[in-house]
Amino acid sequence: MPNKKSAEKRVRIAERNRLYNRYWTSRCKTAGKRVLEAVQSGNDELAQSRLNEAQSILDKAVVKGVLHKNTASRRKANLTKLVKSLATGK
Repeated sequence: MPNKKSAEKRVRIAERNRLYNRYWTSRCKTAGKRVLEAVQSGNDELAQSRLNEAQSILDKAVVKGVLHKNTASRRKANLTKLVKSLATGK
């Protein structure tokens, strides 16, 4: 346990930030899984709309400082590759 008032405050802030980051990372993972699910079902329109949602969520996570911009870019590229492979029939 912290001995000083400022240390107690840092513990409270760290916990608040941890929950906030966990919310956004969970949201990003769920969006990616939804795109994957749509690709596996073979529905091209659904996959495209879910890809757009996932890209938006990933971009918001970057703005909020939860994800690094290169990490979000890599995840978006991988999801886009999946959706394009569905469209081309590979």
